[in-house]
Amino acid sequence: MEKNPFTLKFGQKPLQYISRITQTREIIEDFQSEQCASSVYIITGVRGSGKTVMMTNILQNMSQEEDWIVLELNPNRDLLQGLASKLYDEPHMQKLFIQAKLNLNAFGIGVSSEIVSPISNIETAIERMLEQVKKCGKKVLIAIDEVTNSENMRVFASAYQIFLRQDMPLYLLMTGLYDNIYNLQNDKTMTFLYRTPKILLEPLNFTAIRDQYKMVFNNSIEEATYMAGLTRGFSFAFQVLGYLYFENKGKLNLEQLMPQYDQFLAEYVYEKIWSEMSEIDKKIAYEISQEKNASIKDLRLKLDNMSSEKFSVYRDRLKRKGILNTSTYGKLSLALPRFEEFIMSKMVD
Repeated sequence: MEKNPFTLKFGQKPLQYISRITQTREIIEDFQSEQCASSVYIITGVRGSGKTVMMTNILQNMSQEEDWIVLELNPNRDLLQGLASKLYDEPHMQKLFIQAKLNLNAFGIGVSSEIVSPISNIETAIERMLEQVKKCGKKVLIAIDEVTNSENMRVFASAYQIFLRQDMPLYLLMTGLYDNIYNLQNDKTMTFLYRTPKILLEPLNFTAIRDQYKMVFNNSIEEATYMAGLTRGFSFAFQVLGYLYFENKGKLNLEQLMPQYDQFLAEYVYEKIWSEMSEIDKKIAYEISQEKNASIKDLRLKLDNMSSEKFSVYRDRLKRKGILNTSTYGKLSLALPRFEEFIMSKMVD
């Protein structure tokens, strides 16, 4: 049986994948340049927009470079301990650490040495290790997926800033939801994140989606175009629709697939997004769902004549969350595919 080229698994790079060429190249080229604009990048976007897949793609590219060490850390564990352990486990670096007589036994790393006293501070240990990395002309790229404003992250970020001031060859790539990134950068210990470039994942290219569907399913240009429109460029929707179409080709047409399509979008993404929206967010989204390309003026009237200043705050936040499309001047629409149908189902409930 032919394997389905689409996937419903988050974070896993599917066989059919539309790369974000421009944004990916921007990060890679900056990291590799002699005078990089930033050693830290944050990829943000709505759930299911492809943050993890894009990060994975960048890591795979960077891993192929001989002078780069790529390490992915678990945000739910001690990040400094994780960095030290993974750096020590790099086969080509371990020998250098031993030759430099770094006694890391206090952290459960390496072998015990009676000749050299063990290093007792984890930041000092990492600093010494990075000095060896720098001496051999290598650079370290750290990746952290789905960051939040946690104690682990705050401690790590504070240490990271120290390493940067010491001119260590250290680079950082993170992904996170808009609210989590906002909370993180507003912490007094991490104000440096305000200056960090944030790559907001916009909808996938419409033509690329259409052409992928046409290539995989060998269907008409009209049907492939219609399918692409059903996704609105939402990365997860592109995978879900392709997955369902592949599994049911010759059995169900696109109209008959919509109940399953809606169910997957709701269960995997929309329920969580909805639960994180405020009551006013939900009310605004509901009013927009009732009218295609709703005018801002009419919306404010329906929202108890909400002031322009207050409405702008909610509009901008919902846009950054990836829920609103503001591309048409004076008009608003929902960015997520069939989110209107999902909202109606919630109102009925």
